[in-house]
Amino acid sequence: MKILVTVAEVAEVEDDFEVDGLAVDDRYLTYDLNEWDDYAVEAAVQIQEAGEDVEVVSVTVGPERADETIRMALAKGVDRAIRVWDDDLAGTEYLDSATKAEVLAAVAEEEDPDLVLTGVQSGDSAFGATGVSLAERIGFEWAAVVNDLDYAAGDDEASVRRELEGGVEELTDVETPAVLTIQTGINDPRYASLRGIRQAQSKEIAPKALADLGLDASVTEGAVSLAELYEPETVSDATVYEGSAEETAGQLADLLRDKGVVEG
Repeated sequence: MKILVTVAEVAEVEDDFEVDGLAVDDRYLTYDLNEWDDYAVEAAVQIQEAGEDVEVVSVTVGPERADETIRMALAKGVDRAIRVWDDDLAGTEYLDSATKAEVLAAVAEEEDPDLVLTGVQSGDSAFGATGVSLAERIGFEWAAVVNDLDYAAGDDEASVRRELEGGVEELTDVETPAVLTIQTGINDPRYASLRGIRQAQSKEIAPKALADLGLDASVTEGAVSLAELYEPETVSDATVYEGSAEETAGQLADLLRDKGVVEG
C-alpha cells in the first residue's frame, strides 16, 4: 500500500523584523518543517513500521530551498519525495489553499495512494483548509483534526478520534482511501537518527513542474489575494514591577486602587 503525506516548509520570523512590501524581509526569516506535518509524517511511518510492503511518499509545493526541509522527513522514514515548483508558481503573489489543493490533487492522482495524511494547518497562514479541499478534489472520504488514529495497512477503514468545537471529541470510522488531517499531540514525532540522515541524502526528491502534472498557469489564479501586510500597533502597554514580593505587591495594590478595581 501507499501513504501520501503532504509536507510544507514554513517560515519562522525573528522577534524583531521589517516588512518589505507584502512580505517579511528575507533577512529575518528561517525555514523549518511545518509542525503539524511533522506529526503526519510520524503517523505514516508508524503505519509503515507496523505493516508490510508500505511505501510512504511525501509531496511539497515549494522552491528548491525546501529540499533541506524535505530531507528532514526523508530522514525520519519517508521513502521518497516529490517537490512541485516552476516559474508560474514562483511568480504567484499568494498561493492560497485552493491552488495548493489543486496541485496536490494532481500528484495524488498520479501516485494513487491508499491513504493521504496532511497536517491540520500550516504554521504560517493557519487556514486549515488544504487537506479537506484536497479530499474534495480527489473524491476521497475525509476526517479533519484527527488526534487519535487506529489503522493498519490493508484495512478498509480507519478508526479515528477527532476534535470538534467546544472541546467535544468524535469517534468515527472512515472508509479508505481517505484523507486525514492530523492534529498535534497524536504521537511523539521522532528525531532523525544519524543513520536516517545519511540515508536521506540518497533518497529521491523528484522535482515536478505544473506541466508534468497536466496543469498550467491557470491553476494559480486563486480567489484569495494578499492586500496588505503590516505589524499591528500596540494597543496597550505592560507595566513591569521590580523589587521584592512585598514591594511589587504594594505597587500592584496601588494600581488596582487607582483603577477602581478595589477600594482604598
